[in-house]
Amino acid sequence: MARIASGTIVAALTAGALAVIGVLAWQASASPDHNGKARALATAGARPSASPSSTPSGKAAGLPSASGEGRRVVYSLAQKRVWLVGTDGRTERSFTVVPGSVSPQPGTYAVTSRSDRVTGTDGVAVEHVVRFGSVGGTTIGFSAAVNGSMPTPDPARRTGGVREKPADGDAMWHFALLGAKVVVVP
Repeated sequence: MARIASGTIVAALTAGALAVIGVLAWQASASPDHNGKARALATAGARPSASPSSTPSGKAAGLPSASGEGRRVVYSLAQKRVWLVGTDGRTERSFTVVPGSVSPQPGTYAVTSRSDRVTGTDGVAVEHVVRFGSVGGTTIGFSAAVNGSMPTPDPARRTGGVREKPADGDAMWHFALLGAKVVVVP
């Protein structure tokens, strides 16, 4: 019986793992809208708020009226705010976010993939990543920096991470499972 060198086995396992990661990255890079077409729009000149904050459970002031019904995540591009809305229409949590340099078009999306911990497109270690869209090859999703930072995105780099505080990222992680509705409003 011929012996296979341990280096050959390791190389084969590594190649297989890289292939799986490539397929998962490809799947995460495309999220259809409600009509099945790819969305694309880069938001220029967006300036994030300096001090994100959370509000307690209940009816949060400012929940956009045209944000749909039922259990959903509502993301306001103009307010740079997210609402986690329960099936009864009550806001379970609301908080401000720091968007990346690329934003999705307003519309209804679904959570397409999630990762517990990865490196963001800005090179920062992030956790509780909840992806729901793609714009011109840039994946859009919510995440919290492991170190708690909420940096202003570099407009010269295409970043699609919508950054949350760690506690808000944890709440999003438990709320927005695969297939969860995400409504993006202007």
